[in-house]
Amino acid sequence: MAGWNADTAAGPVGAGTVTLVEGSSFCISLANGDIHPEHPHGVFHEDTRILSRWNLAVNGQPLEPLTASTQEPYRALFVGRVPRSDGYADSPLIVERLREVGAGIMEEITIRNYSSDEAECVITFIVESDFADLFEVKEARVQRRWEEARHVDGDSLSIRAVWQDVRKGVVVNAGGAFVTPDALSYRAVVPPHGQWSTALAVVPTVDGTAAAAPFVRPARGEISPSDRRRQEWVAKIPKLHMTNRSIERTLRRSYDDLGALRIEDPAHPERIVVAAGAPWFMTLFGRDSLWASEMSLPVDPSLALGTLQTLADRQGSVVDPMSEEEPGKILHEVRLGVSSGLSLGGKAVYYGSVDATPQFVMALGSVSRWGFAKDTIAALLPHADRALDWIRNYGDKDGDGFVEYERLNEQGLINQGWKDSWDGINFADGRIAEPPIALCEVQALVYSAFLSRAWMAYDAGDAPLAAQLAQEAAQLKKRFNDEFWMPDRGYYAVALDGEKRQVDACASNMGQCLWQGIVDEDKAPLVAERLMSPEMFSGWGVRTLASDMGAYNPASYHNGSVWPHDNAVIAAGLIRYGFVEEAQRISTALFEAADYSGGRLPELFCGFSRDQIPEPVPYPTACSPQAWAATTPIMLVTSLMRYDAHISRGGFWMDPALPESYGDLHITNAPMAGGRITIDIAGSEPSVQGLPEGITFHREHRPWLTELMAEAGLGGGGLPAKRH
Repeated sequence: MAGWNADTAAGPVGAGTVTLVEGSSFCISLANGDIHPEHPHGVFHEDTRILSRWNLAVNGQPLEPLTASTQEPYRALFVGRVPRSDGYADSPLIVERLREVGAGIMEEITIRNYSSDEAECVITFIVESDFADLFEVKEARVQRRWEEARHVDGDSLSIRAVWQDVRKGVVVNAGGAFVTPDALSYRAVVPPHGQWSTALAVVPTVDGTAAAAPFVRPARGEISPSDRRRQEWVAKIPKLHMTNRSIERTLRRSYDDLGALRIEDPAHPERIVVAAGAPWFMTLFGRDSLWASEMSLPVDPSLALGTLQTLADRQGSVVDPMSEEEPGKILHEVRLGVSSGLSLGGKAVYYGSVDATPQFVMALGSVSRWGFAKDTIAALLPHADRALDWIRNYGDKDGDGFVEYERLNEQGLINQGWKDSWDGINFADGRIAEPPIALCEVQALVYSAFLSRAWMAYDAGDAPLAAQLAQEAAQLKKRFNDEFWMPDRGYYAVALDGEKRQVDACASNMGQCLWQGIVDEDKAPLVAERLMSPEMFSGWGVRTLASDMGAYNPASYHNGSVWPHDNAVIAAGLIRYGFVEEAQRISTALFEAADYSGGRLPELFCGFSRDQIPEPVPYPTACSPQAWAATTPIMLVTSLMRYDAHISRGGFWMDPALPESYGDLHITNAPMAGGRITIDIAGSEPSVQGLPEGITFHREHRPWLTELMAEAGLGGGGLPAKRH
């Protein structure tokens, strides 16, 4: 994901923390609900920590945590007990904190007294807001000191802060509390076998004065804005039932997390995009947002369209070495309201990504197949053409036909592919590759970009452009297989370095090349065999780097860990080349891994072998929920269903190869060509109801772009043989 050079890697949020997320707001706390500024905890709104301390004490004691249960991504119930002062073990006082995140937080406190004596309680909240920047918190280097003023108005406390000419503020509303500038407190007498409760809300203010949006408690019987947003999301996405309850749970969790990670472009509220992940990346990314929306096309194709439109608006137009912007380039990430000195490249928008630009074109090709209005797609074609110009002119600066990267300034990312940690690309002996670096999977994305644009040109009646692009794709495929393949090793180099030497580490990157179809037919069996070898396949998934490589470390970010999204793309690629059993093994392993974390796949986990440690080992700073991890289960299942659409060709394709252990699958409300269809798969036999007029169901794989181009007489770099 966003790569911070390793010396500034994300600080661990720590075991037992609870993360809630809604749009671009999120909250991280301890299991008892408390927030401490010395940890990377807090309530964050628009990349600013608006609450850095939120400590509840009853009779001077913090709560002993019992459980924290998250029903929705934005709401949790923390249950704790008040420790006894007299040394007896069991306390009769149980405290519930029901917290919801929106533009701030709302919290209901209930104290239940299980004793036959009344209990006198003093309930205190200590509140602090340091208005720290997301980056300062993440890297544990909060340095700015705001001038703070605290103001009590009845039962509300406002904290206002000024730094240079920036004003921030927050208001705590605590009905019935005794409020001082330092704390909020309540005195309560809880009757025997009775309860006492109250509610508090914390909301950010605009320019330090008016509350941004009051976090109103819905009237009884009404639902909160977050619940309404979730209900609207649930109504528009497919509903799913599976015999295998555990996989069903994981898929439903995916849908929920994807729903919570949606953010809107402030300038175009109708465009919904996918944020990259919580806690540190609740913002628009090029690569992550494109991958996540591509992987979730069967659930909600409009997410990919919104993401493309938003990225197109911010497409590079000038050369700027600080932000690494170049004409036609697609951004790496956007930050809201960040003091720009701290963000990557020192600007609010940073462009240091080599793969987002070809990926933009590929995603547009996918979106166009899913049947949006012709003029909607046509409006994005000039952006795709500018992206291809970037690939030819800026992406391939030395003119060797491959796209390379080298950062343009010292603050930028050293590595600019998806493995963007500073040490992510290395030789078999562990030496680090020197830039400019041409990654194998980036060439595969470029190949896909040429073919996607060629097909859209052909579809729109521009055969000459289609033929030219198909020719570029075919040349790239040939050159790629000549220069990246290592016949003595039986696998592809992960990259070519600045001297055009093959970077010979055995890495997962070549697995992503399968999905794009750039791998020669005769080389695919060797790639598949290597990916599934004990050095690469941990038992939970394919490792980012083989265990017999010099830089291998099972607990590293990119050198031996297992990334779910990487595995989803690899599994789809294996299926494309006919390696169904291998794809089933990867898919099943990941679904089993999800069982260990409540049905939610993390961004990554460690690469220890399943034989050695019988459960997946969490990676300390993994994001969760994270967008492309949330969309992984969707891609795994739709790949095994071999499920895809091409509306302009009047078809949708499905040829299921689900493992027996998944049982039967029943899906309703699945989006298709503006309508909704119902899909049943029983014993691998598919049936479909409710197909819109003009759409035909084909029981085979959707024709690959290479096959379509060949059919149209345009070529396109060789065909994968049809295997079933």
